Amino acid sequence: MELKLYDTLTREKRVFTPIDRSRVRMYVCGPTVYDFAHIGNARPVIVFDVLYRLLRHVYGEANVTYVRNITDVDDKINARAARDFPGLPLNEAIRKVTETTERQFHADVDALGCLRPTVEPRATEFVLPRADGKADMVTLIRQLIARGHAYEANGEVLFDTTSMPDYGALSGRKLEDQLAGARVAVDAHKKNPSDFVLWKQSAADEPGWDSPWGRGRPGWHIECSAMSAAYLGDVFDIHGGGLDLIFPHHENEIAQSRCAHGTPVMANFWMHNGFLQVEGEKMSKSLGNFFTINELLADWPGEVLRFNMLRTHYRQPIDWTVKGLEESWKTLDDWYWVAGDAAGGSVPAAVLEALGDDLNTHQMITVLHGIRNLAQAGNNKARGDLASSLRWLGFLRESAAQWAARRQTGAGIDTAKVQALIDARTAARAAKDFAESDRIRDELAAMGVVLKDSKGGTTWEVAR
Repeated sequence: MELKLYDTLTREKRVFTPIDRSRVRMYVCGPTVYDFAHIGNARPVIVFDVLYRLLRHVYGEANVTYVRNITDVDDKINARAARDFPGLPLNEAIRKVTETTERQFHADVDALGCLRPTVEPRATEFVLPRADGKADMVTLIRQLIARGHAYEANGEVLFDTTSMPDYGALSGRKLEDQLAGARVAVDAHKKNPSDFVLWKQSAADEPGWDSPWGRGRPGWHIECSAMSAAYLGDVFDIHGGGLDLIFPHHENEIAQSRCAHGTPVMANFWMHNGFLQVEGEKMSKSLGNFFTINELLADWPGEVLRFNMLRTHYRQPIDWTVKGLEESWKTLDDWYWVAGDAAGGSVPAAVLEALGDDLNTHQMITVLHGIRNLAQAGNNKARGDLASSLRWLGFLRESAAQWAARRQTGAGIDTAKVQALIDARTAARAAKDFAESDRIRDELAAMGVVLKDSKGGTTWEVAR
């Protein structure tokens, strides 16, 4: 099959051809592990999990390397460590915080049906030169200084943005147009306002490493340049992340990596998922619409969150709503009913072709609905293909019975009481006591139960 991907750098969708078919390489910026990840953090995790699955399908599982880093050097982590473990040395406290929050993150994304990456490097393990010779931050900074792309000033090492003629190509920002602002710190010791920190000094109460420039810690951007090079080489196939990372993070990654290695590109494709809003507004704690993955998993199955995320094309903005979640749950109810216990078939070409068109998950879902209709009409091959496709995409991870039980008990409803009331209502209807029948229906409705009467009897579901 032909795979086409949109490249943010060249602003075009083109055919993906890996550098080496036996070693397809992808890097995605991972979490900063200081607290529970929010639902916006889940979008790149899910999007690039689908791409990872597709690449493994096309090139073979053993031939795809997916690296997603863990950022464990950050001021927010430092603050959390000092707050939660005031009696411990800072570095020990930071490790405790990051190990705990990393476990939380893994539990959440596992529940979303995401595969683990091939490698998950921690930033702190790539600061200093390594015994195994893999790329590290201090060595990269030394290379940048030696090549005339970085300089020391006021205890810091900074990247000289004017040393790279096409700096700003990813974001479309020209150096002469960049003014001091919230995302670009301006200090007197900088040669240019857009120059950014590669290494900074650490105070006694901050984590630090001994370096040629004194005790300090790396800037944010150099971390990913080192970790991607360590596992994927100087140039690799795909670099991904959220739209918010284009500038300054990915712009600066490109500058560091290309200038340190002397390469024309860092990655052949740059892919970015769109922003996420909640009920039409930007997610914010002040607005009361800030939700962690963990909080949402208490009310919604992980498969519902996953499907709801994939209903929108990854490059488009997504509006995360309760209505959308309800619709996603109903769709999965139907798919479990049709194919939950079906033996696997194969993934149809139409499903792969939809994904091959720049991960067009919206079109993929349309294709799956068509296969579902064939299955419902009695086509057993379609039923098997639907089951196989959904499992390959990270769905149907439970039996149909388990899913149905989750649906009924998810709202904390006493199923025995519901059945007793349904039996009483059936008896009232048989006795033509319609007032009592209506009263019981209303009582069930107040419990969050919707009744469905048919010739075969009465069934129920949780109202959402």
